[in-house]
Order: sequence, then C-alpha cells, then structure tokens
Amino acid sequence: MDEKTLQKTQLEIMAKGLVPVFNHDDKDTAYRVIRTCYAAGLRVFEWTNRGPYAMQLFPDLVKMVREDCQDMLLGVGSLVDERTALRYASYGIDFMVSPILDPEMSEMSKKANLVWIPGCGSATEIHQAQKWGAGLVKVFPGGALGPGFVKAVLGPMPWSSIMVTGGVSTERENLESWFNAGAKCVGIGSKLFTSDLIIEGKEKELQQKIAEVLALIDDLQKK
Repeated sequence: MDEKTLQKTQLEIMAKGLVPVFNHDDKDTAYRVIRTCYAAGLRVFEWTNRGPYAMQLFPDLVKMVREDCQDMLLGVGSLVDERTALRYASYGIDFMVSPILDPEMSEMSKKANLVWIPGCGSATEIHQAQKWGAGLVKVFPGGALGPGFVKAVLGPMPWSSIMVTGGVSTERENLESWFNAGAKCVGIGSKLFTSDLIIEGKEKELQQKIAEVLALIDDLQKK
C-alpha cells in the first residue's frame, strides 16, 4: 500500500466506530461470525492471534473473506513479535494490532506496508507511536485506564486518533463514555460475541445486536 492507501485504510477502520475482535478454534464458527458481521454492515474485522489454532485457520479465513466479503478489511490482533506478524502478513492482511508498543513491530509494518495499530498506555507511548508513523493508536487496557485518560491525552494532543480496546461493552452508557471522551473507534470482543450468540442458528440475533451497536455508535459519533 502507498501512503494514501494506508491513510484510507485507517479512515475505513475508524469509519464505523467499531472493530470486532474475535477468535474461535472452529473454522465453521469463525466463518459464520465473520459473514454475520459483514451482513450487519461491518467492513472491518480483527482476528486475534490467540489459541493453538489461530494461525492454522487463518489462511482459509483469508480466502473466505476475499471471496465472500470482498470489501472487508481483515486484520490480526494480539501480535507481539515480528516473526509472527510477518507470517500473518504473508497470508495477506490489511492491518495488524498489538497490545504493546515495540520498535521492531513498527519497522516490520513499514517494510510490509501495513497499517499498524500499537497498544499504548501513556501520553509518552502515544507520542512515540506517532513518531514511528502510527496514525491510529490503541489505548489498552481501556478498562484500567478509563475514559478520563483518553480525554486527558487529547487535551494537549488533539490530533491523536485513538481506538480503545479492553473494558468496552455494548451498553450505551459505556460506549457514550468513550466517544464523549474523544475515542475515534472501539474494539469489542466477548461483550459483543457472547457465547449464547455465536452458536449455530443464532446468526440473526447476532446480526441484530451488531446492527444495534453500529446504530448507537453512529448516533454518538454525530454528537
């Protein structure tokens, strides 16, 4: 990707305000969840690198997304080392997400020409991430740092684009606190993909829940 494409990718990640974060050991379940997200209107998906089958399933997931959800941005999260990130990049991804800020990951993302969203827990780390070229940074763990942290950072650094992950739920009060603080988007995992909704046959219920969260976020973004 050239610089304009990288910037476009970052804007598209932020556009809906929601980055779904998901992983499952069963390929068919993963397929259903991704397709349901797509049907609900999402065009971005973060597959987390967790568990023994995360990387093993990924090549087939990429193929499915490129065939069935062609305009969906597919990224991988929970990446903490260059070697693993490079392997995922070789399968064809649009972005990568880390819970940490690491110079080797920064350099790797530049060489692979990928959007990298590093995890930051202080104003200094956010500043360093921006110096290394990160246009979007992840405040993590969001639940521990709180909306007050986001608001405080944006005071002296209003140009920062922040995604919050960890401690984000689907309730209006919770989402309102993050977006009112200035977050551009949020990453939600288990609070969105509850165990009762990812079982087979619950696609319509899950799609409705995602659509409701998207509508709520859209309303908050307009304020």
